[in-house]
Amino acid sequence: MPLQLITSMFMHADFGHLFFNMISLFFLGPMVEQTLGPKRFLVLYLTAGLVGSLAHVGIDYIQYVQMSGQIEAEMLAQIKSEGYEIINQGKNYTDPLYANFNLTLNGRSLGASGAVYGVVIAFVTMFPKMKLMVFPLPIPIPAAIVGIFMVGYGVVSGIGQLQPNIAHFAHLGGALVGFLMVHYWKMANLR
Repeated sequence: MPLQLITSMFMHADFGHLFFNMISLFFLGPMVEQTLGPKRFLVLYLTAGLVGSLAHVGIDYIQYVQMSGQIEAEMLAQIKSEGYEIINQGKNYTDPLYANFNLTLNGRSLGASGAVYGVVIAFVTMFPKMKLMVFPLPIPIPAAIVGIFMVGYGVVSGIGQLQPNIAHFAHLGGALVGFLMVHYWKMANLR
């Protein structure tokens, strides 16, 4: 449903998923909101989440088209008819192509990660030299390094499909929005 592109931002898979999204928002969000103001912050957050959702759906559609051309019609129909129920049982097909197709077709995508990535990368864009403590590292790291690592990890993981249950392209879509909006508002590289 189209509305789920927005409502998915307010749902999380489990407590850990919610915790890691909110801890980033808790520590970096206030400085971004204070700098941008509450209205711009809300626009940034919701736009990053929406674009993140659209990026994920777009990549899923491309993968769906590519994989459906590799699966015979009978198996394609079988996955379409029973795949949702198999996923809901916590199972999947043993064949990697069928399993990937079923996850693409019937997997869930939820969480505020795209929106949070937008806020984090907005912070990084505004305050690239600010030092951040990143658990478990014992030394402060410039925000620019943290941002480069986060985006680089998202690109490598998304293209390499290292973690198929994570919407890496939603993260990257949100990050792109954070970067572009800060530049659009001419607030990059603040002191």
